[in-house]
Amino acid sequence: MLILNKTAGVFFKPSRRKIYAFLGSFHFHPGKLFLHKLVLGIETSCDDTAAAVVDEAGNVLGEAIHSQTEVHLKTGGIIPPVAQQLHRENIQRIVQEALSASEVSPSELSAIATTIKPGLALSLGVGLSFSLQLVDQFKKPFIPIHHMEAHALTIRLTNKVEFPFLVLLISGGHCLLALVRGVSDFLLLGKSLDIAPGDMLDKVARRLSLIKHPECSTMSGGKAIEHLAKQGNRLHFDFQPPMQRAKNCDFSFSGLQHVIDKMIMQKEKEEGIEQGQVLSSAADIAAAAQHTVACHIAKRTHRALLFCKQRGFLHQSNTVLVVSGGVASNLYIRKALEIVTNATQCTLLCPPPRLCTDNGVMIAWNGVERLRAGLGILHNTEGIRYEPKCPLGVDISKEVGEAAIKVPRLKMKI
Repeated sequence: MLILNKTAGVFFKPSRRKIYAFLGSFHFHPGKLFLHKLVLGIETSCDDTAAAVVDEAGNVLGEAIHSQTEVHLKTGGIIPPVAQQLHRENIQRIVQEALSASEVSPSELSAIATTIKPGLALSLGVGLSFSLQLVDQFKKPFIPIHHMEAHALTIRLTNKVEFPFLVLLISGGHCLLALVRGVSDFLLLGKSLDIAPGDMLDKVARRLSLIKHPECSTMSGGKAIEHLAKQGNRLHFDFQPPMQRAKNCDFSFSGLQHVIDKMIMQKEKEEGIEQGQVLSSAADIAAAAQHTVACHIAKRTHRALLFCKQRGFLHQSNTVLVVSGGVASNLYIRKALEIVTNATQCTLLCPPPRLCTDNGVMIAWNGVERLRAGLGILHNTEGIRYEPKCPLGVDISKEVGEAAIKVPRLKMKI
């Protein structure tokens, strides 16, 4: 067994018998000739076990995913050892399904790309260990992938987007703004100082007990908030966006969550119900919470666009804002960002919803991008480690704050 360190734990190492059974399950196609580079991508950074095969032209030849959402809904959140066990139980099947669907055998792959940072340590270890088994068996190059880099570059698979562009990554575990100058060339403009927006919306949904709402019982917290908010009136509650005096591009959501929690407690007392029951005003609270989050994200993104244009980092005539990550599928937040891009004469691009959440396609595509650029391709994996915490690019957020750019007020009529 390969030891990482005391805090990161150990690799999951399948038995040799299982590996041989897995390898023997493939149907080979001796008559087929692949003229393109082929990359297998494996993703296990959080609670989705995913794999995909993508060629250098951006064709998705096969993909598979196992979502743990249903399990974690019952436990009220992701429990790392549970997520690890579910990855262990499903990774072999998911990789096999992706390869089978693509009609590509492991020996025909150009490389294997796997998320190794950042994420849940126990989850990352499962994907890395399984990948290293395949790399060793088939003598293939290994491409370690930064999860946020993969999210940022996904748009280049679905759209013709040239460097540089601004990216906003918003999910349950991350929130950041970065200038993308190349495949592995990022300038970090701002990030969340505490929790991510998806995490905050999930916690508000749990506090509102939306899992007990008949329309939301099978939805994730963020989806439940978005769904219920359509029925609510955001004007019934006045939550102020965070960090209004800070002229930078950083985010904060924990303080807002605390304010909303206090309001929910107050409404429970007014309605004479106990915690765990659904408030009659739940839809209004969901609408107000979502609107405040959207306004906060929109204003920081607006400042980032103005900063990049002021410094000449982005093309004046063809400025692109890419929004990716799980929260990017929230249409209300997307509309708030459209107001910003319309005001700044920018183009807003988002990957399709299925590629906004964690998936194997984005990992394989990141592998293709790195393979073409000749960046980070390992032929010796000795000493490779997963990194639960890992920043993206060069942090220039202090420089952004020092610029102290004032953002014009926009009417957020969504």
